[in-house]
Amino acid sequence: METRTDAATRAHPAPEPVRLADTATPYDVPPPAVHGCWYPSVDPGGRSVAFICDRAGVPQLWTAPVAGEEVRRLDADPHPVTEVSWSPDGRWIAYTAAPDGGELTRVLCVRPDGTGRHLLAGGEPGTSARLGCWQHDGSAVAVTVTDSAPPFAVRPGPAAPQGPSHAVHRAGRDGRAVLLEPGSARLGTTRAGGSADGDRTVSADEPEPRALSAYLVDPEGVAAPVLLASERGAANQRVCDLSRDGRLALVYRGPRGRREALVVRTGDRVVTCALPVADGDPWVGGFSPDAGTVWLRSDGGREHAALVAARLDRRGRLLGTTVAAQRPDCDLELLALGRDGRRAVLAWNVRGVSELEVTGLTPPPPPATVRTPDADPATVRTPDADPDTAASPQAGPDTGRWSDTGSPSDGGTGAGALPDAARIPGPTDAGLLPGDGRVAGASSDARPAAGASSHGGREAGRSSDVGSPSDGGTGSRSLPGDGRGAGASSPVGSGDGPVSDGGTGAGPSLHVGRDVGPSPVGGPYADPPPVGGPYAGSLPDGEADTAAEPGPAWAGAGRVVDLPHEVVTRIAPTADPDITVVALSGSRRHPGVWWLPHGLPLRTPWSSRDEDAVPAGRTPVRPVPMSPVARDGLTLGGWYYRAPGRSPGEPAPCVLHLHGGPEEQERPVLEPLYLELLGRGLDVFAPDVRGSCGYGRSFVDADLGTGRFDAINDVADCAAHVIVQGLADPRRMAVMGRSYGGYLVMASLVWHPDLFRTGVAVCGMSDFATFFAGTEPWIAQSAAHKYGHPEHDRELLHRLSPMSRIDALRAPVLAVHGEHDSNVPPGESEQFVRAARERGLEAELLLLRHEGHDFRRADNRRLFRRSAADWMEGHLAD
Repeated sequence: METRTDAATRAHPAPEPVRLADTATPYDVPPPAVHGCWYPSVDPGGRSVAFICDRAGVPQLWTAPVAGEEVRRLDADPHPVTEVSWSPDGRWIAYTAAPDGGELTRVLCVRPDGTGRHLLAGGEPGTSARLGCWQHDGSAVAVTVTDSAPPFAVRPGPAAPQGPSHAVHRAGRDGRAVLLEPGSARLGTTRAGGSADGDRTVSADEPEPRALSAYLVDPEGVAAPVLLASERGAANQRVCDLSRDGRLALVYRGPRGRREALVVRTGDRVVTCALPVADGDPWVGGFSPDAGTVWLRSDGGREHAALVAARLDRRGRLLGTTVAAQRPDCDLELLALGRDGRRAVLAWNVRGVSELEVTGLTPPPPPATVRTPDADPATVRTPDADPDTAASPQAGPDTGRWSDTGSPSDGGTGAGALPDAARIPGPTDAGLLPGDGRVAGASSDARPAAGASSHGGREAGRSSDVGSPSDGGTGSRSLPGDGRGAGASSPVGSGDGPVSDGGTGAGPSLHVGRDVGPSPVGGPYADPPPVGGPYAGSLPDGEADTAAEPGPAWAGAGRVVDLPHEVVTRIAPTADPDITVVALSGSRRHPGVWWLPHGLPLRTPWSSRDEDAVPAGRTPVRPVPMSPVARDGLTLGGWYYRAPGRSPGEPAPCVLHLHGGPEEQERPVLEPLYLELLGRGLDVFAPDVRGSCGYGRSFVDADLGTGRFDAINDVADCAAHVIVQGLADPRRMAVMGRSYGGYLVMASLVWHPDLFRTGVAVCGMSDFATFFAGTEPWIAQSAAHKYGHPEHDRELLHRLSPMSRIDALRAPVLAVHGEHDSNVPPGESEQFVRAARERGLEAELLLLRHEGHDFRRADNRRLFRRSAADWMEGHLAD
């Protein structure tokens, strides 16, 4: 039996195109010497590129010839653009924009000449939309939309313990946690006597969780939108690919650490199989030309992500999986399939530096199929269907629902509400679930316990976590409820399954095909899952699949491309398999776009030159990798930037900068914030504490539950490391970070109050109770998996909250926040600053206008950098 994708969702209106005024103009104003270009998408002929550029002060949509200098701005609106996709037929360019810099986005289309601009989805108040893939003939583009926000509703629960030091002036809506309803965040079946809602019945008076729905939309506005999938209570959903015959869709969904790719039949919206995929970039794979294979970037059952081939039968059901390409101790970070479906471009994360490989793809042969006249159809276990009562597609209206990667506007990380058995272990938990050998909060693909094993390889790097890719080069967003990264797998995911076969978790138990390869380390990843998997069902009319696994699939002999800079942030294949367009960042340049004819990297003329990367009089600094060791013996990573002109043996004032995520990674790219600090004579150490990506799944999961206390101690251990090495002056240490890094700043200042002279916390959470009460529901859902459940783990979350120890604060603090941040609401900074002032400490709040969780506008980024550097310089002076 199979499950449809929309039985648990009430019908919502399809998106309707809205015509907008054309704003495209030739742009003959000389660009500033320092500007960034990123997120390229190439036209079908490979001659022109659509991309995002901030040369006019805001990330906007531009086009230009690959080898020419003339640029054209296609949308002059002040709303930052976040994603771009040129249609396969060349007639349209679709893109995502964030009105006023906020978290709710919308999808638009415009012709390459700048005419015909119109809104495809996300235009109604309270709605959001994100871009999916195009049909291969260019006749329609996939978009995922939310319905408008329902009247505010909360699921009441006991309030978190409150100490007298912070009993008033709390941020948030009304102090109660907001979560998506349990049982509503995964595929379900319709129950008699009520609307479909997983394991409960919804009354007409009960507010319904918001739904995500994926549609195919005709950019011409002639054909009606076609519903592909709908999921109530979902946190995310993205259509990554469509088969060339249009029969199958590949949908990316699931919370961070438990991402999965669903294969969905478009005709009846049946989910035929689900496969674990990696965190990070949400474009996790695609179909072969005959749809007999789906190529995925997956870390299912392994420490590091690899290229995996999943063989499908003619109805889209899983036959088995094989590893096509893998490397020891490093992740496959980006995967882009060639337009012919027979080649792929792979970006490997090797100790924080990208290695680009172009390879051919060889699908595995189909397994043998035998005719068994008397065979009963095998039951197919589908996501969120009760294994004992899963309904067939004929049993009622279309059913199904699933999520993708965070908030619909940002590719974040939400998921359905976590049941009790899937909660993060608290201080008194033993760390294991009753009757199951897996860790609470871990996905069904046997994620290890926090700190269960050391990471499988030494990988150090850094990702930008202060705004737009032009400031950090990675384009990654930093979400407390999100582990994505650009580069971070804030492009990947893994299966979002239950923690046991009894259906107690948030999704299906995924044991798909055969093992995708041994783990490079022992422990939870060493044992392969069984062959066949829960989706190895029967063909109709007694034609059954055998259990034989497919033959090997592999990527052909790959060709490694030499790159002029360290980090690949985006890959854009062209019609010519020997010419690829990539976005690059590095330690000595701003983000730019290169094309690679036959492997020769050539900078596009409209990207800034390397020699213009820094202002006159400043010197770019190439960072040095470091490997601090935590007090419990875990090896950490990071990059150290030495201020120009400082003698090697001289201890320097040093700023410890902490990235967001937590699952981002420090990468060796030019960060204007670091450049500003270095120009003031301050060294910068950017470490990867436990929970960061790039070091293997065990390292990512090492901060779960009470492991968060170890992550806070990692900050102190990193500071101690650079002090012992003679690099940093122990009397002039400061700490700074954004998003989750902002939380770590506040936590470090109250857990280690005598270590740092000052701190700058950017968009950080100060109290988990108020964070869960004020954030978006899909962010709360995802954060519950990573930090703890606001009800079941409220005591642990209280202990982890910086506000619970505010009386220990000794250092002055600067908080920075975007006024439209609905991921981490500004009240989190406001209450921390207020509490510090009430205790007689110096504390300031910088609120940036027209910004959300990411700072995208050039003037605001400049104000932020200079304000932070002024603060640091003033407090670290002798």
